[in-house]
Amino acid sequence: MGFFRNPEIRKSTWVWIFLNLAFISFAAIINIEFGIITAIFCCVFDLTHFISTYRRYRHIAELSREIDNILHDCSKFDLKRFAEGELSILHSEIYKMTVRLREQAEALKKDKTFLADSIADISHQIRTPLTSVNLIANFLAEEELPDERRLSLVKDLLQLLSHIDWLISTLLKISKLDAGTVKFAKEKVTVSDLIRTAITPLAIPMDLRNQHLVIKAEGNEQFEGDLAWTAEAIENILKNCMEHTPDGGSITIEARETPIYTELVISDTGIGIAPEDLPHIFERFYKGKNSSSSSVGIGLALSRMIITAQNGTVKAENQKSGGALFTIRFYKRTV
Repeated sequence: MGFFRNPEIRKSTWVWIFLNLAFISFAAIINIEFGIITAIFCCVFDLTHFISTYRRYRHIAELSREIDNILHDCSKFDLKRFAEGELSILHSEIYKMTVRLREQAEALKKDKTFLADSIADISHQIRTPLTSVNLIANFLAEEELPDERRLSLVKDLLQLLSHIDWLISTLLKISKLDAGTVKFAKEKVTVSDLIRTAITPLAIPMDLRNQHLVIKAEGNEQFEGDLAWTAEAIENILKNCMEHTPDGGSITIEARETPIYTELVISDTGIGIAPEDLPHIFERFYKGKNSSSSSVGIGLALSRMIITAQNGTVKAENQKSGGALFTIRFYKRTV
């Protein structure tokens, strides 16, 4: 009897009863036999109507229960059994809703996991140099510390502070890219300007290592992008090559432009990338087998984010003759 507890059903029932009595009374006044026949037809019609209505409401009730299950435990079910009559449109909309809800739930779950892992990694990366800073500060507080030792500690302290500054700055840039708040400029960038801007911060460290930079480019190659952000990406790749190239080695930058893309190929004469590291080299906070102790694993990740955000691609591989090889392509929007 739960079916008749529905207010809509109760109202329609009273309407049907009133209409049936009116039709039967009118037919009986005309002819008693006609009244009996009318009563029989009314009963059959009423029974058919209420049975079909009951089945429809039962399907809707089942659909409501399934939706409730989806919202609470994401259980799977086949919505095709609800695709009949006027429920077909509702079925289609509910199906799209469930797909969207599951996608959003999975995305939120991944975001929470990624955020937790990122916070843990960031805390670890910042805590390590801060611990060293605290130790150096304690040493510097000693009154009888020799001047030579004090200068050495100050030098180490400045390097650690510089590393922390770079780390925080890079993490902020990654956060901006993740949040989609970075507006890349869309202007003509020449490869010669890009290389000059990217290599300037690394000129002194490369000179101290006696490393040579070889540029094979006409200089007039162009692509559409943001000079400052792209230079940041190229600088990180060059820095990675510099750190994995021995003293006296060389780093080569080749550039070429085609009707489809502008390509930069950066290679070095270092030890190359371990085969097991190649699939993960651009992952955030990933430290390869040959990484230095000061490596954080976010420089190449930032480079990939900047390049891909400007309709580009970047690929890392090893040269047959040894050394790492990075291929960067910026695709043209019109061919």
